[in-house]
Amino acid sequence: MILEHALLAVRPGSEPDFERAFADARRIIAATAGFRRLSLSRGVERPSTYLLLVEWERLEDHTEGFRCSPGYQEWRRLLHHFYDPFPEVEHFEQRIEA
Repeated sequence: MILEHALLAVRPGSEPDFERAFADARRIIAATAGFRRLSLSRGVERPSTYLLLVEWERLEDHTEGFRCSPGYQEWRRLLHHFYDPFPEVEHFEQRIEA
């Protein structure tokens, strides 16, 4: 299992619009082969910052399957204009589970 991690810096004041757009965009990523689940959490100290965690079966399910899909273009259209700056995405492999 691969865990994708991204801190999303959303333009202040656009949080409600971002959350509505994300609710629509979620169906796109959820339809991708290898997708397991996601969570989106809003920052307490910085409410314009969101933590996106996505579980994938394999790294390639995200980097090739999703990012090279037509659905990714729709994901970009719905969400990318909210970010300032654009987020850095990292991937992690689980080592210990409690």
